Amino acid sequence: MQTGRRLRVAVFGNEYQLKKSSEAECVLRKLDEGGAETLLEEAFADFIARQLPPALRHFPKFRRDEDIRADVAISLGGDGTFLKTASFIRDSRIPILGINTGHLGFLADVASDTTAAAVEALLAGKYTVEERSVVQVETSGGTLREYPFALNEVAILKHDNSSLINVRTEIDGELLADYVADGLIVCTPTGSTGYSLSVNGPIISPSSKSFCISAVAPHSLNVRPVVVNDDVAVALSVRTRSDKYLIAIDGRSEALPKEVGITLRRAPYTIGVVKTTHRNFFETLRDKMLWGADQRST
Repeated sequence: MQTGRRLRVAVFGNEYQLKKSSEAECVLRKLDEGGAETLLEEAFADFIARQLPPALRHFPKFRRDEDIRADVAISLGGDGTFLKTASFIRDSRIPILGINTGHLGFLADVASDTTAAAVEALLAGKYTVEERSVVQVETSGGTLREYPFALNEVAILKHDNSSLINVRTEIDGELLADYVADGLIVCTPTGSTGYSLSVNGPIISPSSKSFCISAVAPHSLNVRPVVVNDDVAVALSVRTRSDKYLIAIDGRSEALPKEVGITLRRAPYTIGVVKTTHRNFFETLRDKMLWGADQRST
């Protein structure tokens, strides 16, 4: 929490939905009125420029390929926008406030009707920061084009539609399984409500120090997700009829030669998630997943 001086805020946003510009206007107006030093990510600033009143077009811009100094970042969009923001923030220790202008949001959990209140709380220093673990990707050969760290998950997937792949998985050098499937997901607790959840992986409390390993459309019905401590090394090697396979790091995908092995470890840094209310993870689950709601039509 920053107190006693002007707050420096970097704002990122979804560049695809102009109808969300009213949320951006609300955030920028509140920051301006509160005396914050506000910076806008260049692509987002250009995208919303014509939708903003002239009084809110004076904020300086920054590029995604440059380092910035900020006390906090604001992500305007859904969880996908939050993940992109995290990939820019990297290990800078800048915490992120996620304002949800999308659909189902676990990371971007500030609802549109509480946006103004959340920004006011941020300006007043009335917030906490939850530290979320990150997974690091290492390769046995070659260099990844994408940033090799994921807040949610790393997925190993088949490169084409022709056949399944075999992903040999070892934990600290000990064989776990040879997964024959469309792919394999290794997620953090934060990512347990993302891609992993769609393949029936378990929901894990964000503070748990663990990885979850889940197969995507496995050939065997006996395959089940496995949760392991996150202080281990998870080694993955792929056998496939294709020359390549896909690796997706928080949705940022690229092709790798099948000879390249992958090792996953807990990263040496965390991502800070800003919370402006005392709402806990289980409260969010009940709300987002509609647990306990009567789904019968009346």
